[in-house]
Amino acid sequence: MNTWMNLSFQDSASFVMEEMIFFYDFSFLIISLILVFVVYIMVFLMISNFLSRFVLDNQVLEFIWTSLPFIILIFMAFPSIRILYLMDEVKSPLLTCKIMGHQWFWSYEYSDFDKIEFDSYMIFNIIRLLEVDNSFVLPVYSKIRLLVSSYDVLHAWTVPALGVKVDSIPGRLNQISFTANRLGVFYGQCSEICGANHSFMPIVVEIVNIKNFGIWIASML
Repeated sequence: MNTWMNLSFQDSASFVMEEMIFFYDFSFLIISLILVFVVYIMVFLMISNFLSRFVLDNQVLEFIWTSLPFIILIFMAFPSIRILYLMDEVKSPLLTCKIMGHQWFWSYEYSDFDKIEFDSYMIFNIIRLLEVDNSFVLPVYSKIRLLVSSYDVLHAWTVPALGVKVDSIPGRLNQISFTANRLGVFYGQCSEICGANHSFMPIVVEIVNIKNFGIWIASML
């Protein structure tokens, strides 16, 4: 869960989110090096007394400053494309769940089981604006496929720790998958302005082990 003084990402709870954090660190390192180099050149030019009025061209220098950005972009493009494909990969999911957005609550349906569906409303508890009456319970180390849509207006089902953000659009079924890699309770909120009570439709995902998930499923049947 995010806190007031947390200026970075939340601790990852899925393999995709780990990859995104690694890519962010890698990109930030490259951007920082470029920034330091540009600032150094600017300062050097401001304090330098050397003049190059008679230098009309430099083929080697032009080749370097043309090819170097291309190489940097290649190094950033490959991991970025890899993460995009990992996020879209939906192959042999262990569990498929359907999520419907409403004004202003969420509905969950476990499509692989009969009659397991419930609504999730915000309640006033210890954690302000983030507690719900019914958590979305999922097993750890399992490929989960989510089918997301909406009954009324645009919503967005978002859980930052899991690296999941998918639009909830009326008349359209969006699909996303993830695999949680640790136990815990993870919080999110609707990330698309959807009306007066947009701030009051939180998301709580509870990741449990397979045994406890089976017990929970049996209690819901």
